[in-house]
Amino acid sequence: MSGLRITVWNEGMHEAEQDPPVMAEIYPDGIHGALAEGIRQELPDASVRTALLADPEHGLPEEVLADTDVLLWWGHRAHGQVDEAVVDRVQRHVLGGMGLLVLHSGHFSKIFQRLLGTTCSLGWRDAAEQELVWTVAPHHPITEGVPNPLVIPEQETYSEFFDIPAPDELIFISSFDGGEVFRSGVTFFRGHGRIFYFSPGDQRYPVYHQPEVRRVLTNGIRWAAQPDQPRAAPDVANLDRHWR
Repeated sequence: MSGLRITVWNEGMHEAEQDPPVMAEIYPDGIHGALAEGIRQELPDASVRTALLADPEHGLPEEVLADTDVLLWWGHRAHGQVDEAVVDRVQRHVLGGMGLLVLHSGHFSKIFQRLLGTTCSLGWRDAAEQELVWTVAPHHPITEGVPNPLVIPEQETYSEFFDIPAPDELIFISSFDGGEVFRSGVTFFRGHGRIFYFSPGDQRYPVYHQPEVRRVLTNGIRWAAQPDQPRAAPDVANLDRHWR
């Protein structure tokens, strides 16, 4: 699949505040820059743009979303600062067929909570522990070429209970040094749209530079993209009494 139109959204707060101080070393072009670089390497024919919270309309006006096959969303500190009008707009495009990849702490984003209808809360601990990402759907296209397990040397620990609806597809489960487990890769179908949540990717660790993680995200983009889908939510109409 070539010629895809990808938009990478990042709130940009950690980059602006250089918190943690290693941000400039780990992600000199920001988390969004690292994500975009990985996508361009894996999908050289794709058109990749980035957008930030501080941009007008958070970088997601109607014309950008209409020109986006898949939107990647990374947020952490500024979920409450995302304008409801932008959330409405993104939701409408997802229901119409735009793909959405929600990453790491984006589980608490307004758009993810809106589309799933739950708190999307979870357990967590940040102690630079190893994460093993185990494939539980080996025939799913998102797992193609991904080692099992995918080893992440240092990462924030996420753990159950993860307050989401039962996923339409469970792709990955992670285990951590403390014994925790977490549904780290799940998909949902909403309207005509496809959603993939993938948890690895904290601002303190160079996770988005790992080739294996980049492969997961690229696979997720390919899976979520529906470039030939007319951008319209499912239509519902009343039937005449003698419709047949």
